[in-house]
Order: sequence, then C-alpha cells, then structure tokens
Amino acid sequence: MAAPPHKTLVIACGALAKEILAVKEAIGLGDGVFDLQCLPASYHNFPDKIVPGLEDIIAARGGDYDRILIGYGDCGTGGGLDRMMLKHPKAERLPGAHCYAFYAGLSEFDAMMEEELGTFFLTDYLVRHFKTLVIKGFGIDRYPNLKATYFANYKRLIYMSQAPTDALMAEAKAAADFLGLEFEYRPVGYGLLHTHIAALETDGTAHV
Repeated sequence: MAAPPHKTLVIACGALAKEILAVKEAIGLGDGVFDLQCLPASYHNFPDKIVPGLEDIIAARGGDYDRILIGYGDCGTGGGLDRMMLKHPKAERLPGAHCYAFYAGLSEFDAMMEEELGTFFLTDYLVRHFKTLVIKGFGIDRYPNLKATYFANYKRLIYMSQAPTDALMAEAKAAADFLGLEFEYRPVGYGLLHTHIAALETDGTAHV
C-alpha cells in the first residue's frame, strides 16, 4: 500500500531508533507525520555498508514519499553519503560528520575536539551496547592487547547523554575506567536530532 501524499520517510541508523521515537513522543507528533525504517546499528563499525543499505531502501520505498530524511551524519562514508544524495533530490541528511556532532551541536562538538583531539565519545546507545560494539566489535575480548593499540592516542572519554539514568552513568564511568581514559560528562540531550524531527510537522521541512 502506498504511503499517503506529503509524508516523510526517515531512514536512520538503528542506534538512533529509540531516540527518534522518544523525540516524537516528547513533542507529540502524530503517527501520520513520518514513517521510520532503520538500518542495523552494527553498521556503526562497518560504514561501507551504509550507502548501499540506504540505496536499497530508497529504491524500494522512496517513490511513495515526498521527502526522505536520512538519519545519519557522514558516519565514516568518506563523502559517499553526500554523493549518493545527489542522485536523490528528495533526500536530506542530518548535519555533521556523525551523531556526536548533531547531538552536541556542530560548534560545540568542534570546541570539544579543539580542547582535546584524543577524545572518545559515548552516547546513551553506545553506553548500553559498549560491550558489543566496542569490546567485541573491536576484537578486544579476543585480543586484549588491541585495547592499548586502538586507544593509545586517546586521553579522555566524554559521555554525551540524551536521557541519562544512574545505571547509564555508572556504565559510562566503567567504560572510561576500562579504557584507561579520563571521564567527562556532557548532558547534551537530543540536539539537532530534536530540531529536525520537530521541523517535520511545524513546516514540513527538516532544516539542514
């Protein structure tokens, strides 16, 4: 069944699904404002899969929608995502290189990197799935010596929270301890993700 006219398809990283739905509920968006489809969050570690995955969804479903919001930054595609979007004029993406930037705000993220280039970032999602995406995803569970190799140039870990809990805070601190990094906490909320999702109803345009 074709989607209703003037509707938006949001194609997002699976790591943003919970947050997108939380924003939708918080601002009271109706069910008819957008449809959501997510690619596997594991693509966080395999960015070469992102563009082909997006193209498959756009080919299958894009024709049923007036607009497509891509719930990714560049996310390691090396400009491949932006090149793909040139072929799809209905598509636009979230700003910045990755979710850390659009959660924190582009200028705020740049300031954090200027303070310390050796910064490792965690969001709520990455805290919840630290063992799977970092310890197992990087192979540290099998080859513990890789931890020192991967994180040799990092100095600190910043936990940028969206909806923090005591349990998430404890897990984020434990992650910093495990990696041997200084811990910092920044309660950034949903940042530009909130702005773009809210704009889907207020004026029909996601501001990039």
